[in-house]
Amino acid sequence: MREKILALLESYNLEDGDNLVSRDLVRALNVDGRKVSFVLEAPSSDIAQNLEARRADIQNKLLQLEGLDEVSIVVTSHAAEPPKLKIGRHPKPQETTMKPKSVSKIIAIASGKGGVGKSTVSSNLAVALAKKGKKIGLLDADIYGPSQPRMMGVSQRPSSPDGKKIIPLQAYGVTLMSIGLMLDPSKAVVWRGPMLMGALQQMLSQVEWGDLDVLIVDLPPGTGDVQLTLCQKAELSGAIIVSTPQDVALLDARKAIDMFKTLKTPIFGMIENMSNFVCPNCSHETPIFGDGGVLMEAKELKVPVLGKLPIDIDTRLAGDNGKPAALLGGAAATAYSKIADGFIASGLLSINF
Repeated sequence: MREKILALLESYNLEDGDNLVSRDLVRALNVDGRKVSFVLEAPSSDIAQNLEARRADIQNKLLQLEGLDEVSIVVTSHAAEPPKLKIGRHPKPQETTMKPKSVSKIIAIASGKGGVGKSTVSSNLAVALAKKGKKIGLLDADIYGPSQPRMMGVSQRPSSPDGKKIIPLQAYGVTLMSIGLMLDPSKAVVWRGPMLMGALQQMLSQVEWGDLDVLIVDLPPGTGDVQLTLCQKAELSGAIIVSTPQDVALLDARKAIDMFKTLKTPIFGMIENMSNFVCPNCSHETPIFGDGGVLMEAKELKVPVLGKLPIDIDTRLAGDNGKPAALLGGAAATAYSKIADGFIASGLLSINF
């Protein structure tokens, strides 16, 4: 049904010759049985007015598709008023799960300490999986230090057509949401635990994620409130632990793994980041942070190693420039592609937990 809907929307052309799908105006597409809902997010108010005039026709054409009884279309634009939401409110009592219905799996990318490249791995793994044709979302849950907007090259504040639902951004085929997009990037987030949990609840339940195979959650480092809440209330499918081979990093990685095991959350495996440095001049390899530490730790803890990632300047430049290394050529892109292939081949995206 999703393919039929997109095919119909491709028949609606814009003045420049592109269509609704090729211009990436269709957001948060959600098919729920015989119901479909989505947002048409125009790049300007003029285009939004044109789409609003055609909305009824689009709706009627969709209702003619066999298997659809209800169609909901919201038209908005980049020029719309920002969502009138208080981000960081105290969490509301919630009897049901925080996991969005349209999301198949939620996978956390975690680390025991900061500075090991967890956010870099999160963004690049999301892009690598999206390049393989998977529907991927990326939630930046590192509330105190959100870095995904910079790494994914986005800065626009998400829109909210009704002041309640939040329309996430799109970048490189990935649906993205970060607290860093909602707050002044120059201001520190000074929140106590309840406000932190309220923000996490909002980003899971109020964001129109659309149909996703996987929502990747970039966790803050350590073993705090965010990790505890996700494991207990968001039906977390599993976690991936990122660490360098350095002994100090591995000590904290062990604590993160123990936390997930205590909370009965599956550990999909470990990723060794910054495993070695290859000199661009002489090709000599230097294990700056040690050699084989993650492999030995994984064997002891009985979890698989999903991949090893080099430390190179291209990855750093790609992240700073807002274009993940997984999009480019080179050793890092190859490594992320292999991790994504292994992830898909293992069946982790299709297993129900």
